[in-house]
Amino acid sequence: MTDLPAMPDLAYVLPLRWEEDRGLEELTAYLRWLSRHVRVTVVDGSPDRLFDRHARRWRGLVTHLRPDPGIEAANGKVAGVVTGVRAATAEHVVIADDDVRYDAAGLAAVRALLEEADLVRPQNYFHPLPWHALWDTARTLLNRSLGADYPGTLGIRRSVFIAMGGYDGNVLFENLELIRTVRAHGGRELRPLDLYVRRLPPDPARFWSQRVRQAYDDLAQPARLALFLTVLPCLAAGLLRGRQRAVLSCAGLVVCLAEAGRRRAGGRTVFPSTAVPFAPVWVLERGICSWVALTARLTRGGVPYAGRRIKVAAHSLHRLRRRRHNGGSGSPDAWNPATLWDPSQNGLADDRPQRHSATVTRPGSTARPS
Repeated sequence: MTDLPAMPDLAYVLPLRWEEDRGLEELTAYLRWLSRHVRVTVVDGSPDRLFDRHARRWRGLVTHLRPDPGIEAANGKVAGVVTGVRAATAEHVVIADDDVRYDAAGLAAVRALLEEADLVRPQNYFHPLPWHALWDTARTLLNRSLGADYPGTLGIRRSVFIAMGGYDGNVLFENLELIRTVRAHGGRELRPLDLYVRRLPPDPARFWSQRVRQAYDDLAQPARLALFLTVLPCLAAGLLRGRQRAVLSCAGLVVCLAEAGRRRAGGRTVFPSTAVPFAPVWVLERGICSWVALTARLTRGGVPYAGRRIKVAAHSLHRLRRRRHNGGSGSPDAWNPATLWDPSQNGLADDRPQRHSATVTRPGSTARPS
């Protein structure tokens, strides 16, 4: 990886929960590179055996913590993010999944953009590109053609995160919930379509397991959900009435949209043309999975996630703004002001959250560094 100067004003938070350690060597090499230049906190919800192994491997490289047990969140990633951002000692924070791989330019770009924004949403791309990553890249291209994609990493100002009380952890689409919570609190978001950050593809088994869950995310975007729910009825009507040409025309339009997304903001440098033909396949997949997701919501009260069932995909911006005006905040844990104790700059009094880089912890927290 390209080298870069140390950036003490940038923190990197990695929420993690592994059931096995197949990627440990590769991730350790990445953390070793990161730790020379930014302050890295890994919030590790893995079983004890793996947590202890990680503690030994990463000692001296990162701050290694358990998620704060006082944070109630059906989505464990949110507990990891809240724990990590509170523990951060820099104002500018990168939050990234364990499969995200920044380079020097990406870190520097996020840091610079956080000087003028409260939240930065980069653009992920997969590398390497097995067949299922090409399939999922088609989703990215379509999102880019009409707006912006949702990555596995965000940049945020720590003072804004603390002031808004974190965000709700009882949702499935946690990145959208965080983005909307920042907006609801008047924060400014930047979506640089040309800020490309590499992401490792999942294995095929994980790819398949995510199909319905990702479709469930669309319940937080009703217009998008309604559009995908029409795919199967329209396809069936077209085929039954012998309108194959109309069906092919719709598929061609989807391909054109994907190509437009690939060409936006220099995307051809990271998105191969071989991903474009997968776009109609992805739309068909989402059309099927949207019905499965809606059925799960209506008949089962949500979808299973990490041993629990989550009902809400993400809250609407209107509801989050109303919650803010009613005196609430982003996360259930944060509704109790005592749990957001933020040390004052002299360390002697409990002050309201402000823009500084003092470490935030919950009083009596059992989170411990390794």
